[in-house]
Amino acid sequence: MAADKLTTTVSTKGQVVLPKAIREEHRWLAGTRLTIENTPDGVLLKLSSPFPATKPADVFASLPYRGKPKSVADMEASIAAEARRRHARG
Repeated sequence: MAADKLTTTVSTKGQVVLPKAIREEHRWLAGTRLTIENTPDGVLLKLSSPFPATKPADVFASLPYRGKPKSVADMEASIAAEARRRHARG
């Protein structure tokens, strides 16, 4: 970016317009959701995650498997078979 010191103005509604160069650099289109963090150096804008943060405990066993447990060898064989199938189709 040519100029690092861009400025904007806070509107009476508390809104600010991000300069086009910044929006384009970050690929922030209209409707992009941003997270705002207050830092010792000022305000930080970051792209919001479209999904809430999760921990393994939040999703563990969310899709229960009712069959016989698979061995590592069974899983590796299935992965290899799928890879061969996909490679064969081009």
